[in-house]
Amino acid sequence: MYFEALTRTNVSQGPIWLTFTPLTGVSTVVKRYLMEPSPDRHVTTMTIDDVGHFSEKERTQIIDSYPEHEREARTRGVPTMGSGRIFTTSEEKLLVDPFEIPTHWLRWGGCDFGWTHYAAFCELAWDRDLDIIYVVRTLRLREQTPIEHAQAIRNCRLTWAWPRDGKRATLEGAGIPLMRQYADAGLDMMHEHAQFEDGSVSVEAGLMEMADRMRGGRWKVFRAQNDSWLEEYRLYHRDAEGRVVAENDDAISASRYGLMMRRHARVAGWKSRFYRPLEYQPLGIV
Repeated sequence: MYFEALTRTNVSQGPIWLTFTPLTGVSTVVKRYLMEPSPDRHVTTMTIDDVGHFSEKERTQIIDSYPEHEREARTRGVPTMGSGRIFTTSEEKLLVDPFEIPTHWLRWGGCDFGWTHYAAFCELAWDRDLDIIYVVRTLRLREQTPIEHAQAIRNCRLTWAWPRDGKRATLEGAGIPLMRQYADAGLDMMHEHAQFEDGSVSVEAGLMEMADRMRGGRWKVFRAQNDSWLEEYRLYHRDAEGRVVAENDDAISASRYGLMMRRHARVAGWKSRFYRPLEYQPLGIV
């Protein structure tokens, strides 16, 4: 129906507006809007938290009135994925209001390289006393060079975990490995690619550790500073064969690399409100 309607706009060039709750999951139309970026399409997601005329008590009553398997779709616009969804912890349990990070906590970052798909950078903080990891903020950039990425995130002063493909030479590096391009641009890159202490790089092991932490309240996400991370979180799923669908997962992957390499995180030597939003800085400004 959607594509038949779309065809009828070829003469008038008029827009199509869709308003719906994605109860049937990642349908062809949902996938087109959420997973196939285009300047001709835009998605506005409204959650129950955006409805200002409901009190907190009324929001809770409304959420509780829906069957559990429909709540995320009904109240947050998250496509229903049933058993195919990898992370099932509710966002209410994950999200926390930003706060000033204590100076004795460990801080570091995780990054995932990309050009046509996003390059993603996640700042992480670790409260070792309670063993809680916080996703402080996330930045995604597309079709930009390592130098531009470095300019955008250099003010974070973090040590960065990076994926194994960082050993390859791509983008504009003229034969120079990606990891070295970022290091030459001024970022503090960890001395080895993301891996567990035993040297393994299992994606499943990383995802399961993330999921366990979420369920146990040991993985938290700063509210309003990780919209792109949450966008991926809502859609991250397995196919009918049980395999992870590696699409639109750049920020999730960046945070997973960070989790794997938390043993190399450092304590900050200065006091700062590190939860301030990342801002792009023009080239030449450090």
